[in-house]
Amino acid sequence: MTDSITTSQNAIALEEKYGAHNYHPLPVVLTKGEGVFLWDVEGKRYFDFLSAYSAVNQGHCHPRIVNALINQAKELTLTSRAFYNDKLGLAEKYVGETFGYDKALFMNSGAEANETAIKLARKWGYTKKGIEANKAVIVAAKQNFHGRTTTIISASTDPTATKGFGPFMPGFEIVEYDDVAALEKALANPHVCGLWIEPIQGEAGVYVPHDGYLKAAEKLCRQHHVLLMMDEIQTGIARTGKMLASDHEKVRPDLLILGKALSGGVLPISLVLANDDIMLVIKPGEHGSTFGGNPLAAAVVIEALQVVKDEHLMENAERLGKIFRERMNGLIRKTNMVKLVRGKGLLNAIVINDSPESETAWNLCLLFAENGLLAKPTHGNIIRLAPPLVITEEQVHECCDIIEKSVLAYSK
Repeated sequence: MTDSITTSQNAIALEEKYGAHNYHPLPVVLTKGEGVFLWDVEGKRYFDFLSAYSAVNQGHCHPRIVNALINQAKELTLTSRAFYNDKLGLAEKYVGETFGYDKALFMNSGAEANETAIKLARKWGYTKKGIEANKAVIVAAKQNFHGRTTTIISASTDPTATKGFGPFMPGFEIVEYDDVAALEKALANPHVCGLWIEPIQGEAGVYVPHDGYLKAAEKLCRQHHVLLMMDEIQTGIARTGKMLASDHEKVRPDLLILGKALSGGVLPISLVLANDDIMLVIKPGEHGSTFGGNPLAAAVVIEALQVVKDEHLMENAERLGKIFRERMNGLIRKTNMVKLVRGKGLLNAIVINDSPESETAWNLCLLFAENGLLAKPTHGNIIRLAPPLVITEEQVHECCDIIEKSVLAYSK
């Protein structure tokens, strides 16, 4: 029997001693979550402004989602895809009808879903576009973040993701993000099978492309017979004020890649959606996952998405995101420490007027935590601010007060 954790210091010491050092967490040890709130082991309550990187859009421990998990866990959790189960087909139908695609392929992590999309795009390129064997190219964007596997980091331009992990997989061309001319040039290559992009680059610091970029990308893909692979793992499931961020420009990707909030944060679920002419290029035995499409995940994903619809979380994110950015832009007028505010819906970031190598953003997040709000820097001088979508207008203002109080105190 394991010992119980009684203090934050004890928990941190255990992780430092027995765990791999592949993360650099804020020194907060969490033990309970409900809605927009988290509590540490000493009982202090915080507003969650990271939402587990947008996995907890429906709020922590949403009772409907937890009940779906518990009820299914009592019946059947895993069979593997060696057999059919009575829940997967229902989930495939539900997500297909929700997002408008013929077929769904369930996996677990976001990285697995992106790996699946890569395999689908390449197989389609060879069997449908007629690309010469082993010559397929996927075009990706600078500053992208699609996961940490060795294949995925082969398309990364982040030294933290790549240094010390080569050699890298060939078959990727990297272009500037939000640059239509760069896409025109790259997609003209007849060996290109897919364009792999995020509608907003979340991990890079919430980079929102100019209006029209996604629509232009879609048009160029059609023109050059290239699959549009849209990674909506962080931006999807109502986070930006639409069910998908690509919906803002009425763009429909050929391969839609989803994860994170598909489960409301209660277990790993990811999937790729596509129509028959793309999805059915992969035959039995060519791809799979022991846990992918398990009945537990199938039951949870239906309830988690239904919560988003029933509780109007898209509309909440759209309305409150505007209020949040207005408050943050007001902060720019009060201090020169905040240089820029950007985002859509409730996926936002503030850029700190300091170099990426400075400790300012990290220190600000420590001060946020001290004042009851949890957030995390990305790329040094950017703080991503993304609460659960169940947050209320009153709570948004309370959180803006905390952020403003912290920034103004630090800038003195």
